Amino acid sequence: MYVTALGLLDFRSYQQAEVELTPGVTAFVGPNGHGKTNLVEAIHYTATLGSHRVANDAPLVRAGATRAIVRTEIRSQYDRDVVVELEINPGKANRARINRSPVPRPREVLGLLRTVLFAPEDLALVKGDPSERRRFLDELLTLRSPRMAGVRQDYDRVLKQRNSLLRSASQARRQNRTSAAEGQLRTLEVWDSNLARVGSELLATRLELLESLRPLVSSAYDAVARGKGDARLEYKSSVLLEPGVTSREQLADVLLAAVQEKRRDELERGVSLVGPHRDDVVLGLGDLPAKGYASHGESWSFALALRLASYELLRADGGEPVLILDDVFAELDTQRRDRLAELVAPAEQVLVTAAVGADVPVELSGARFEVGGGVVQRV
Repeated sequence: MYVTALGLLDFRSYQQAEVELTPGVTAFVGPNGHGKTNLVEAIHYTATLGSHRVANDAPLVRAGATRAIVRTEIRSQYDRDVVVELEINPGKANRARINRSPVPRPREVLGLLRTVLFAPEDLALVKGDPSERRRFLDELLTLRSPRMAGVRQDYDRVLKQRNSLLRSASQARRQNRTSAAEGQLRTLEVWDSNLARVGSELLATRLELLESLRPLVSSAYDAVARGKGDARLEYKSSVLLEPGVTSREQLADVLLAAVQEKRRDELERGVSLVGPHRDDVVLGLGDLPAKGYASHGESWSFALALRLASYELLRADGGEPVLILDDVFAELDTQRRDRLAELVAPAEQVLVTAAVGADVPVELSGARFEVGGGVVQRV
């Protein structure tokens, strides 16, 4: 699987851009702030319907424009050409086309392209908040199984509705509106069941994913750090998970019981305190947590190991993902830079961005584009 062409209209800094791509390594080189990352961001957006730099779509539309269009031509693992066109409309519904035919929802394009992106922001996977690690898991889940996009949206909808009811019930109780509070609590019981049902699906798939990732992360860390440390992953749930509790039905029962136990606290705070949205993944090196204890170099090695493990897992599923290395090499010391280049060089397609050509390791020689002043030119 690889990208053969990228077309942009009013995306980020580009009024218009057309780039032809080939398998192997392609480097986009140019000064910072001139649009290198915008190109690979558009490709990653096609695969995930999200940006690795911003939380919403508004910044993706060029200033003064009302919409942006990303057109990505993909050669699939079956030598079939697929054209994905995404229309980004901030404040309104986005639209998508596959081979020029409209699809009901943009998420219908998920699975047509798979990417693994390395970026300086990846340090947040080790040093940042739990939300960064949850996002890592959920994005990888969706790349492996596009139907999980629907599960995640359903869970977000349930959570939003439940939080609204909790706030309303809490306010009604404080104002001694007993009848209103009781009615909202009865409605809340329905949403408790919904949260347990959808939440158990998300929780179960996360646990299964982590089980698959553990040996791959350990192996990848060993490769990057050359045997200096034992990388571990442990899931930290907002509920107590007894050994052997793994089925969707069992997890739903555990979630529902925990929700009912936390009812008083949730009403006092007006927010849902139980569910996958409160979970974390504890990253460890040896017997110590990586967060707070790992050095800067060790943190980088762990972040790289998470991405390399993701690549290996997706490749094992069938069809190599496109590897994107966005301004990563300038952040790494010589040893890690050379080791990462050696590990990713055999991939079917590698897209690299760098401020200067010297930042691209010699192991990653291939096609090169100069990017500057809104122009992308092959050299």
